[in-house]
Amino acid sequence: MIQLNLAPRKDEPLKALCLGAHSDDIEIGCGGSILRLIEDHPNVRFHWVVFSAVGVRKVEAQRAAEAFAGPHIERLVLKEFRDGFMPFAGAEVKNAFEELKNEISPDVIFTHQPNDAHQDHRLLSELTWNTFRNHLILEYEIPKYDGDMGRPALFVPLTEDMRRSKVRHLLDVFASQRSKHWFDESIFDGLMRLRGMECNAPSGYAEAFYCRKIVL
Repeated sequence: MIQLNLAPRKDEPLKALCLGAHSDDIEIGCGGSILRLIEDHPNVRFHWVVFSAVGVRKVEAQRAAEAFAGPHIERLVLKEFRDGFMPFAGAEVKNAFEELKNEISPDVIFTHQPNDAHQDHRLLSELTWNTFRNHLILEYEIPKYDGDMGRPALFVPLTEDMRRSKVRHLLDVFASQRSKHWFDESIFDGLMRLRGMECNAPSGYAEAFYCRKIVL
């Protein structure tokens, strides 16, 4: 299988923008890939933006960013849009994206995929593409009971340590989600195992992304 690698500009750290509608989206969707980026690019810098982080979910978002990226966090932004209502606050969400555009030109962007069943996720995916038109955008997947899983074509193989760390951080940090039947170790492991099988990952585990535009 052909492999491609991110190559940051000479003498500059790799810059990654992580966008999530809710406090655990980034970590579920691309937590392993964040750990992989840190291993492959020790000077990577993350701009980490969560659009709905209120109350205990704000505390969890802060802890999760620290657990996954720690000193590699350049900027952590936690907004307080109402969960499930972001399309109805579209102008305000759009303004937040315009502010981001003026503050950072990232090498890679992690965001939601456009066919996600959650309306907040779909809005962020659309605005990412509307705002960052000349950037590498990788769209992650969030397992849920809506049955919206698709066929992503870009894979990031994970080591066994990365797989284990991702699941441990998710279960340790997001205590408010543990009662939900989809927030489960076997779900997270199962999806990474499936994507690892599809890309023939050495460890058997991977994360997968949609990528609508890439220049070689």
